[in-house]
Amino acid sequence: MIIVVMREKASVKNLGAVIGRIEDASGRAHISRDADRTILGVVGVGKSLIETLVEMEGVERVTPLETPYKLASREFQPSSSTVTIGGIAVGGPEFVVMAGPCAVESLDQTLEAAHAVKRAGAHMLRGGAFKPRTSPYSFQGLGEKGLEILAVARKATGLPVVTEVMAVQDIPMVARYADVLQVGARNMQNFNLLQELGKARKPVLLKRGLMSSLEEFLMSAEYILSHGNSQVILCERGIRTFERMTRNTLDISAVPVLKKRTHLPIMVDPSHAAGEWDLVPSLSRAALAAGADGLIIEVHPRPSEALSDGPQALKPETFMGLMNELRAISAAMGRSMAPVKELVGAIIDRPGRDS
Repeated sequence: MIIVVMREKASVKNLGAVIGRIEDASGRAHISRDADRTILGVVGVGKSLIETLVEMEGVERVTPLETPYKLASREFQPSSSTVTIGGIAVGGPEFVVMAGPCAVESLDQTLEAAHAVKRAGAHMLRGGAFKPRTSPYSFQGLGEKGLEILAVARKATGLPVVTEVMAVQDIPMVARYADVLQVGARNMQNFNLLQELGKARKPVLLKRGLMSSLEEFLMSAEYILSHGNSQVILCERGIRTFERMTRNTLDISAVPVLKKRTHLPIMVDPSHAAGEWDLVPSLSRAALAAGADGLIIEVHPRPSEALSDGPQALKPETFMGLMNELRAISAAMGRSMAPVKELVGAIIDRPGRDS
């Protein structure tokens, strides 16, 4: 990739001429803006084009970018990017929390969880309609029925919905119901899925693989970015190590390292890292202190009855206490929790009791 930095007062005509020259050379230009300057990330051309571009009017400098993750790097976009979901900006100065059950089990369970996390101050509702499980005999999710339930919960609470998509053929269906398309850890290097999500034009929450390096993580994000979707949120959720006292090992150092190397927003999933509910508050506080942009936390009305990941789910009252602590910590750090949008005149639409 070649980085073209336009001058502060470069005109639209100057920019168009540069892009035209790039396209004449069979290249593609990805545009980002930092302060008063426009930056072009140019792919598909050789370094021989540098001399031509640097002589063009409005161009400040042209340099090759050696980093393997081009569009995700801070060299391409020095300022931090934000992804806006339902009026909430992820990656900005305000801390954001996504919360809800691991799996959608029924209408009643999902509505109860959704209202509980909304009361506590969560900004988005997470819930799985498709569940990739280690055992083929474990609960695999309700599929489209689960997506329909999530849509009812969104209507009832106003919370945007975050849910996982596992297969390329399911993207259009999940995108009809969800506000954020989640890529689970096991699919981080499902490159066909990532490429198609790059065309989906919906925010993507990309979770780090169980045994993936941070460079591999960023290269997976690059697949989505390079296919046209700039709305990517990274999520550290713990990696597999020799330690067996927790489900995974939360790599808290990933937060400042990624902040240094990429402009993309960074969330942390303490639930999957811990595997035990009583460890989740400590890891949540650590993630906020380390500079994460938000958390995704599992909350279930009755964890002992959960069909998936009950031991790591917080009860609503525990989640309420944690949210109060996070507000205090964020204030002490000079940040704030994003406000929760009120749903004026909302009527809970209950199409029928679901067992």
